[in-house]
Amino acid sequence: MDLLLFLVKKQEVDIYDVNMTELAIQFLEYVEVMKTLDLDLAGEFIVMASTLMYIKSRELLPVDQQVEYDNEEDIEDPRWELIRKLVEYKRFKDVAGDLQKLEFEQEKVYTRLPGSIPLDPLPMDNRLEASIFDLIGAVDRVLQQYFYREAAKREIVDDQWSISEKIVVIRRRLGVAGQLRFSELFDEAGSRGEIVATFLALLELVRLKQLLAMQSEVFGDIDIVVAPVEMQRIVPGEHNTDLVESL
Repeated sequence: MDLLLFLVKKQEVDIYDVNMTELAIQFLEYVEVMKTLDLDLAGEFIVMASTLMYIKSRELLPVDQQVEYDNEEDIEDPRWELIRKLVEYKRFKDVAGDLQKLEFEQEKVYTRLPGSIPLDPLPMDNRLEASIFDLIGAVDRVLQQYFYREAAKREIVDDQWSISEKIVVIRRRLGVAGQLRFSELFDEAGSRGEIVATFLALLELVRLKQLLAMQSEVFGDIDIVVAPVEMQRIVPGEHNTDLVESL
């Protein structure tokens, strides 16, 4: 449902006016990118993809060729059933967002203590935190550029990178620069495998709240910044590369 809301927002239309055919196409494109990145897809993604394909097939079929039922009132339109669930889900997401804003405001309130309270400046300013789907879309563009660039070379590169090694590289680069454009993380990537390893390492660091993926506007360019110390989680001895929970 998060991916559906993300795609509806990209269409810049009311949920009730969304183009289901376009929504199905975009949803399947994101699923294909996830497969390319070797991300484990939860069953909900597969079920939703099937539902969207069914709705798309119904909309594409000419009216005079659609199956007629004896009692149309007993047949629930899957399109409106999905929209109803999407609207209900959006309400819960909006309420959760409002509660999170109240939590952030409450965190700015401090009881009086002796002396001054040192605070690390938040790097977010008025920016928005990019979603997992913003990141997947961005890395898909990086992969497409790499494929076009390497098509003429036709070189076989032996991938040597692991996610743990890329985590070290990213932390070192951000430790020096403090902030990088998303695309800059892949400037020196020499293969598809290195791009994927870099992306998975980035997701792990974002999950651990060591890094933040920020946007100045919705669907805008993504900046990767070091998270404030108080937000960061302790890095475990071995990094968890199971990214299902990130999705």
